[in-house]
Amino acid sequence: MKGRIHSIETFGTVDGPGVRYVIFVQGCPMRCQYCHNPDTWELNAGTLKTVDELLEDYEKYRPYLTNGGLTVTGGEPMMQMEFLIELFKKAKEKDIHTCIDSSGVVFNRNSESFMSKLNELLKYTDLIMLDIKHIDDEEHKKLTGQSNKNILDFARYLNEINFPIWIRHVTVPGITYKTEYLERLGYFLGELDNVKALDVLPYHTMGVPKYEALGIEYPLKDVPALEKSEAAKARDIILYHMKKHKQELLVTK
Repeated sequence: MKGRIHSIETFGTVDGPGVRYVIFVQGCPMRCQYCHNPDTWELNAGTLKTVDELLEDYEKYRPYLTNGGLTVTGGEPMMQMEFLIELFKKAKEKDIHTCIDSSGVVFNRNSESFMSKLNELLKYTDLIMLDIKHIDDEEHKKLTGQSNKNILDFARYLNEINFPIWIRHVTVPGITYKTEYLERLGYFLGELDNVKALDVLPYHTMGVPKYEALGIEYPLKDVPALEKSEAAKARDIILYHMKKHKQELLVTK
């Protein structure tokens, strides 16, 4: 089976545990205003590659993928579910740690077909990195063009089946970097028992040149980058309210 691939990174250090082979796939239904890979949006672009081609390439770098493995990101990986299933099934046969970096936006627990594919995929998946773009649904629509309801429901579903997740959240000045939203995100995460890590990333402007090259206007051109220290403060706020809500839930049990 072939997947539509945008690019490959052979020494990824921020896409899951250890050093990782990272596959960027084509296709995404969201239009995040700070997306630094707008060239992954179109599904019918990129290069067609087979599962075997990708795994053969992985083996070239295996000696230094220390305590790492294979991560599929994008774009939105779950737009190519059949491809992912075959890729991860064969990867597990080779004892490769597998991770998906997803927005969760295509999750639909009311679709029998989707859920069947998802549950098959999860048999061969070790970790999901879930990107929560904005905790407020209306603000999420402004930021990404999509509702966050499927995303939050995906987090709840993975919690129901006790599947491990890492949460990623980008803090953008004036958009997500607000105390109210950080507290609400922490409160939501406090409902979950399967969160193994929390990455709070400072908004950056490194994607601007790519927009210019593609002839696309950058939506946040007037928004300054956020300092790492500010992102660290945001993480502290999220964690505080996450722990606080967990304690509240324990009292009410």
